[in-house]
Amino acid sequence: MVVRFENVGMRYGNGPEVLRDVTFTLDPGSFHFLTGPSGAGKTSLLRLMYLAQRPSRGLINLFGRDIATTPRRDLPALRRRIGVVFQDFRLLDHLSALDNVALPLRVAGVPESQIRTHVGELLDWVGLSGHLGARPATLSGGQQQRVAIARAVIGRPRLLLADEPTGNVDNAIAMRLLYLFEELNRMGTCVVIATHNESVIAKFDYPVLRLEGGELTVQRAFRPAGPDRGGERNWERPHDRAT
Repeated sequence: MVVRFENVGMRYGNGPEVLRDVTFTLDPGSFHFLTGPSGAGKTSLLRLMYLAQRPSRGLINLFGRDIATTPRRDLPALRRRIGVVFQDFRLLDHLSALDNVALPLRVAGVPESQIRTHVGELLDWVGLSGHLGARPATLSGGQQQRVAIARAVIGRPRLLLADEPTGNVDNAIAMRLLYLFEELNRMGTCVVIATHNESVIAKFDYPVLRLEGGELTVQRAFRPAGPDRGGERNWERPHDRAT
């Protein structure tokens, strides 16, 4: 088990709950899309999963550790097992594309000779072989997004969380990036991709975590949202295993 939520609720300050009674489990090697309308709580759910936020109530277990009882000093080690692709990229402006992607490996103590080889190959895969020395300010939004994705996957994390990772690229690059996520998943990484793009979701046969109004439903087979879903819906109760 990589992630387990039990009756998790979350609110900001004294406001209403943005997530209510969220319950699901993600196993090693699973791949899920996370979808739902704007304001449904997708980013809030991801923030809980990468330990940027504490729940207001309920249980969160990551990699077999109860987050509520895990000492604060142990949290950085847990975070290093998680790769995150942020919507706003969060690249370091003073570093080149190569150095931004290499950062997780350098923190982990990987030899420099290996770093340059691995980073170069990955940036070539995402179509940025000609921009190794470029700083973020000189790159387009789509190029920055690909750098952010490369940085998130370079260390082969046990859990990869991607928030709208294909939002600033064309369809061809979007599919290339999703195939990269698939390849990482085949090597054992649990992958969760948050996206509004249901046409992308429909191209892949993976289960969907659907948030609406702060409540989560696990959808085994993809069905379009909205009044024209068509066909019989195949839903699970929220407490069922999301694999």
